[in-house]
Amino acid sequence: MEIPIRLLDIEGEGFHVMIQGKINGMEANFIIDTGASRSVFDPIVISKFIDNPCFEKKEGITAGVGGNDLENSTFVMDSLSFGDIVINNYEAVALDLDTIHENYEKLGLPPIHGIIGGDLLYRLKATINYRLKKIRFTKPRSKTKVSK
Repeated sequence: MEIPIRLLDIEGEGFHVMIQGKINGMEANFIIDTGASRSVFDPIVISKFIDNPCFEKKEGITAGVGGNDLENSTFVMDSLSFGDIVINNYEAVALDLDTIHENYEKLGLPPIHGIIGGDLLYRLKATINYRLKKIRFTKPRSKTKVSK
């Protein structure tokens, strides 16, 4: 499954890779972040897609860029989809993304609804083709138990 990517110019200093998908069947914009270990969603923004999400506080902290320590929690998303690939009951991480939202607004960039990180990029065997401006995902196989 190939999905078009959009390169968002960040004031001539670089760019972010954006793709479109769906959260619980509703259109959403996502930033691809190959340096993020987990995919994250802003708790306020996700409330537009999920009625009364149940956030569960996680022990420990998440290390952010620049050594920022961020408290995080998780919640379950009924479905997250990209084209015909649907991930049901995805346990997602909730983090405050206010700074990103503010910067995107100042730069006149489209709003984002989540950041897709290494957990999903690995699970979906993602390959980014910058020349063709596409990302390729492979449907995850159903989980099978491995015996020792």
